Amino acid sequence: MIYLDHAATTGVKPEPVRRAVMQALQTLSANPGRSGAGPGLKAAEMVYACRKEAASFFGAPGPECVVFPLNCTQALNMVIKGVLRPGDEAVCTDMEHNAVARPLYALEQRRQITVKRFCVVPGDSDATLGNLRKVLSEKTRLVVAVHASNVFGIRTPVEKIGALCRMYRIPFCIDAAQTAGVLPLSMENTGCDYLCAAGHKGLYGPMGTGLLIARNGEKLQTLLEGGTGNLSRSLSHPEEMPEHLESGTLNVPGIAGLLAGLRWVKGQRGLLEKEMGLCRQAWEGLHRMPGVKLYVPKPEARFSAPVLSFNVGEKPSEQVAASLAKRGILVRAGLHCAPLAHEKMGTLENGTVRVSVSAFTRPGDVGALIQAIDKIRREN
Repeated sequence: MIYLDHAATTGVKPEPVRRAVMQALQTLSANPGRSGAGPGLKAAEMVYACRKEAASFFGAPGPECVVFPLNCTQALNMVIKGVLRPGDEAVCTDMEHNAVARPLYALEQRRQITVKRFCVVPGDSDATLGNLRKVLSEKTRLVVAVHASNVFGIRTPVEKIGALCRMYRIPFCIDAAQTAGVLPLSMENTGCDYLCAAGHKGLYGPMGTGLLIARNGEKLQTLLEGGTGNLSRSLSHPEEMPEHLESGTLNVPGIAGLLAGLRWVKGQRGLLEKEMGLCRQAWEGLHRMPGVKLYVPKPEARFSAPVLSFNVGEKPSEQVAASLAKRGILVRAGLHCAPLAHEKMGTLENGTVRVSVSAFTRPGDVGALIQAIDKIRREN
């Protein structure tokens, strides 16, 4: 079986990640922050080590900025619903995942906020920035931008967006679900206030892990209140980070795996170049085939993440994916939870076939995909 759906979740986890999860289940089965000795203390030390590693990895001010939600979607909801108040205006790109589009839409439907979108111009950061500048107003209280489209891999110029937001003193949130661990990303370089990431994709952690890194997390209105292991006498939820945005028992085995994933990715060399090379191999092979439609130029790390979408003639994207599955190649087809991106690129009706690679993808896997698509396109 050839797995080429790593944009959904990395299908192969490094051995240190698998080992860390198992060891946590065996030796850290106690509630962190609720005990001053034994497994509970060791669990708390491991959780703090992961906060410290994530803060260093993403250039955050300190480990207290790091919060562990269940996934990137929860992190984004925490920011969007924690920042925005009735009468506010939010701005996002025109290719956001539903993890951003749906909570914004829900608030808008309740007549609490106004939502504006700006057009990302692929490969032209100045034009993209100009489009953002046009929609900002004195009511804008949050700008959210996907770092790279989960469908087409198109990057947004988050460094320039961050600089503009700082100029206007508007909080800026980056959705790094598809890029954390893959593309270089630093809170210091981007100036973002909130960085949301999936733990189970480019960071190679287990599913059920995510990161919210908040520069001023104590300013967010909480979604959950409950036990934090400290200040238990008070009925008021703690205002200090990270407890302000965390309550209940943490996913200790998942966080242990995420810590191992962060350390594993940090120790790799040339990972982005390898993945972009595989993506270009797929693009070049498909580009030569009559009837196969690609939607972006040959992928380059400056403008793209290692994600590639295409269609085969008029064949439904789901049909192509099913044909590939019969040949032992797993991809994803459809709208990929990102209808805004498909509307932007003219693929809303049929969706696309999406191919995504990882550190464990081999050139032979991509070669098999190209051969399979060549056969599928010839079928009636």
